[in-house]
Amino acid sequence: MRETLRKYLLSFWLLGCAILLMGCPSNNTPNSTADNSGSSNASGATDPVAFRVIAGSENKTLQPLLDRFAQEHNLNIKVDYAGSVDIMLLLQSGAADYDAVWPANSLWITLGDQQKLVKNEQSILWSPVVLGVKKSVAQKLGWVGKKDVRVQDILAAAESSKLRFMMTSATQSNSGASAYLGFLYAFSGKPDVLTSQSLADPQLRGKIKRLLGTVDRSSGSSGWLKDLFLQKYDTYDAMFNYESVAIEANQALAAQGKEPLYAVYPSDGLAIADSPFGYVDHKDAAKEKIFQQMQTYLLSAPIQQEIQKQGRRVGPVGEELKTADAAVFNPEWGINVNRFLNQIRYPKADVIREALDLYQSAFRKPSYTVYCLDFSGSMEGEREKGLKEAMQMILDQTRAKQSLLQAAPGDHTTVLIFSSGIIKEMSVDGSDPQKLNQLWAEIDAMHPEGGTDIYTPIMRGLDLMKQKGDALTGYFPAIILLTDGESNTGASFSDLQAHLQTLGLKQDVPVFAIQFGESDEGQLKQLSESMSGRVFDGKADLTKAFREVKGYN
Repeated sequence: MRETLRKYLLSFWLLGCAILLMGCPSNNTPNSTADNSGSSNASGATDPVAFRVIAGSENKTLQPLLDRFAQEHNLNIKVDYAGSVDIMLLLQSGAADYDAVWPANSLWITLGDQQKLVKNEQSILWSPVVLGVKKSVAQKLGWVGKKDVRVQDILAAAESSKLRFMMTSATQSNSGASAYLGFLYAFSGKPDVLTSQSLADPQLRGKIKRLLGTVDRSSGSSGWLKDLFLQKYDTYDAMFNYESVAIEANQALAAQGKEPLYAVYPSDGLAIADSPFGYVDHKDAAKEKIFQQMQTYLLSAPIQQEIQKQGRRVGPVGEELKTADAAVFNPEWGINVNRFLNQIRYPKADVIREALDLYQSAFRKPSYTVYCLDFSGSMEGEREKGLKEAMQMILDQTRAKQSLLQAAPGDHTTVLIFSSGIIKEMSVDGSDPQKLNQLWAEIDAMHPEGGTDIYTPIMRGLDLMKQKGDALTGYFPAIILLTDGESNTGASFSDLQAHLQTLGLKQDVPVFAIQFGESDEGQLKQLSESMSGRVFDGKADLTKAFREVKGYN
C-alpha cells in the first residue's frame, strides 16, 4: 500500500514539473521587459547583448569607461566614431543600426534628428572652444592674465601678422562650427540669439570673411589638427580647439620640453561643446533599459571624476570646478576653472543651417584643390563606378550641399586623370553649377587603361600651385590622390622630393591620399606624411572618404 502511494505521488510530482516547464518561456521568446543577460549558447554560457553607439571622434579617449561598463553588464558595446556631419546625416536617415548617439554638441542632433528619434539626452561633459596660443605670443599680444580678449582682438592680431592660427572646418568638425558661431555672435553685437537678420548684416559678413581669411590651415578633425600643430610646431602660433585638446597638446609639449599653449577664452563669443548622450528610439524596451543604465553610469560621481582627470569639465555648465587637478587644469596654461564661463546661446536649427551654408559657400577661405584620379586598367568595373559616384557627390552642387561641401565663388578645382602618365587635365574656377557638372561629365566619359604612376600627377599639381605664386596664400591648397594600386611606372618618390625642393613653395601643400582596392598603404603613408597630409580609407565607403578628405581644405 505504501509502495503504491509512493509511486502515485512521484508520478503526480513529475507531471506537475512537466506542466510547469511547458508554461515557461524559452530564452528565444521575445520579451519587451527582458533583462540585460543575453541568450545562452550551446555550452550554457550567456552571449553578451549587442548595443551600438555612434559617437564623435573626440570621445575615443573615453572608450575604456564604456569597455568597463560592457564587461560588468555582459554587453557587447560597439562604438563607431564619426565626424559631426556624418552623425547629422546618419540621424537624418534614421540611424537604423544604432541604439545611442554621442556627438560633441547637441546642435548636430538638432540638425539631424528630423524624425525625432533621439530622447533622454543628457550632457556627460563640457569643453569650451578656446584659442590655444603659444605663451610667448600671448604675452606679446598682452593676453596673458587679461580677462576680456574679444574676437575683434583676435582678428586684429591675425591681420597684422602677429598671429598664425589653425582651426577645423566649421562644416565638418564641431570645434570649428562652435568657434565660427562664436565669431558670428561677437560680430553681431552679442544679441540674445542669432537670427537670419543677423546673418544678413553687411558689417558682420565683412568681418567674418576677414577673420576666416586669416586662417592658415584647416582640418576636418579636432584631434588631427592638434597632431598637425605638434608636428608643425614652428610654423603656427595657435589653434582654435577644445580646452581639453589644448590640455592634451600641452601635456605633449611639456614632455618634449617645449613652450606650452596659453588658453584664451573669447569673452564675447565663447562656445561650449556639451557632449550629449541620447537614446535612439527604435521601440526596443530592453535596449532603452541598457541605455538608461549606461547614462546613469557615465553621470555617476566616480566616472565623472575619471572624465575630469582627462581635462574635461563635468557638472553644471559654466560653474567653477572645485575639485579640478591643477596639474591637468593648469593655471599657468591659462586654464581658468574659477571663472564663470558665459557661453553663447545657440540659435534655432534653421539659422544654424543657414550659417553653415554661408560658411561653406560665401565666408570661408577659398580652396585650391587638385584631384589626381587613378584611371589605370585595374580601376575598371565597380571601382571606376565608385570613383565617378564620389566625384559626382562633390561636383554636383545639389548633392554637395547635403553634406555641406558646396563650392564657393573663389574656389579653384583641377582634375588630373592619370594611369601610366597624365591622360587629361581639366579645371574650373568658381562655383558655377553648370561648369562643375560639365567637369563631372568629362570625368564620367573617361575609361580605365594602362599602369599606375602616382608621382607625376602630384608633381604637376605642385607646378600649378607654384604658378599661383604669392596668391596661393589666399587659398587652402590641397592635392587629393585616389589610387587603387602601387605606383609601378614613371616617376618615383625621390623624383617628387627633388621636384619639391626645386619649386621652393612658400606654403605647405598637403597631399591627402585615399586608399582604395589594393593600393600600397606604406607608399601612400610615406607620401602623405612627407607632405603634411594623411591617408583616408576608402575601401568600405569611397564616397564617405571623399567627403571626409574634402573637409580638410
